[in-house]
Amino acid sequence: MKFFIDSADVNEIREAKDLGIADGVTTNPTLIAKSGKDLKEVVEQVSAEIDGPIFAEVISLDEQGILKEGYEMAKWSDQVVVKIPATIEGLKAARKLEADGIRTGITLIFSPSQALLAAKSGASYVIPFVGRLDDVSSDGLELVSQVVDIFVNYPELESEVLAASVRHPMHILDCALMGVDIVTAPLSVYKQLIKHPLTDAGIERFLKDWEKVKK
Repeated sequence: MKFFIDSADVNEIREAKDLGIADGVTTNPTLIAKSGKDLKEVVEQVSAEIDGPIFAEVISLDEQGILKEGYEMAKWSDQVVVKIPATIEGLKAARKLEADGIRTGITLIFSPSQALLAAKSGASYVIPFVGRLDDVSSDGLELVSQVVDIFVNYPELESEVLAASVRHPMHILDCALMGVDIVTAPLSVYKQLIKHPLTDAGIERFLKDWEKVKK
């Protein structure tokens, strides 16, 4: 499984890189706004830090607008993946960008049928959202499981499944058990993966015992 960092903070991305968990970076307009930088600046800075994909999201909703943004983004770095909402206009644009060698990710997927159409469009990545479905009393992990099952049934669908809106360690564990290709999450969520109270208690016990030996 690949770990992508959901962040536009270059310092966080550097820290994730040091931990070996920066296989790629996802951004969205909200994260870019929080960074205080423009999207191009963030992409250029991140591309100097990591070798993996960098997702840059369009804000246009019509096909021509998406294409214009996508072609411009692709000039910034070979690592750019154009992130496009799951709409009819978005799917049409994704198909054309992919035909021109520009990778795309279809985002804001909340149903298996959306994921299937995204894969049929030729998108490099389909991006189902977990936490946002949980927020409205739906099962986000069930969506991801269904998408994985569909893609297993039809290996000609070459899109990778990128689980987003991942909010806690159990989301990541369950995605790993399902065979999800990629998860993206904030650095803080990845750090929780290493935490366990028995590990902390074991360290404390070993240190106390070592102090006794030293005496």
